Amino acid sequence: MLKQKPIKERGKVRLSKYFQEFKDGDRVSVVCELSFNPKFPKTLQGRSGIIKGKRGTSYIIKIKDVNREKTYIIHPIHLKRLQTQ
Repeated sequence: MLKQKPIKERGKVRLSKYFQEFKDGDRVSVVCELSFNPKFPKTLQGRSGIIKGKRGTSYIIKIKDVNREKTYIIHPIHLKRLQTQ
């Protein structure tokens, strides 16, 4: 995992990514935005899950961890929508 952003991307946060909206049931991937302090464990980097709801400005994500399903509350700047076929 990178500990820094590339030089040309430092300090830049797209507002469309910060304010992106998801619906219940959308599949998302957790991608750490390095310019913000993540509020989730680093072991979640790259994992995918399903949106189960919204709490404030953050989303409740259900992620399967080995044999158990766990729920996390993550800000949308750390989420990336996955395409479903």
